[in-house]
Amino acid sequence: MYFKLNILFLLLKLVKITPISSIQKNKNINLIVEGIKDKKGSDITIIDFDNILNSPCSFFIICSANSPTQINAISTSIEKILFEKMNLKLWKDEGKNTNWRLLDYFDIVIHIFHKETRQKYKLEELWGDGKTINY
Repeated sequence: MYFKLNILFLLLKLVKITPISSIQKNKNINLIVEGIKDKKGSDITIIDFDNILNSPCSFFIICSANSPTQINAISTSIEKILFEKMNLKLWKDEGKNTNWRLLDYFDIVIHIFHKETRQKYKLEELWGDGKTINY
């Protein structure tokens, strides 16, 4: 286990990614919610994984949109606001021009769903062990 953690931290240094502190997480979450609301995203849910062993990240932020165009607008809004205000760059971006867009900021993962797609996959139920906060 110790060896695996050392390798992980070495890899993080090589790609110049640093984990976000808990104080920054709250600022980043507020900025993400602001970016979602700016583009009329709805049903915003935050799942806190901080106290769950082997979780994929510290937070999921899930929201709904009415069309792939709105999904892309929300994504662009989040990327822009996090870069301009926190100089935070996106680590991974999946699902451009689809009904499910995923933005990975290493320990905060944002899922932007078309409403029907969100009902189909039900991530809130899948990750029900996390603490859920609705906006």
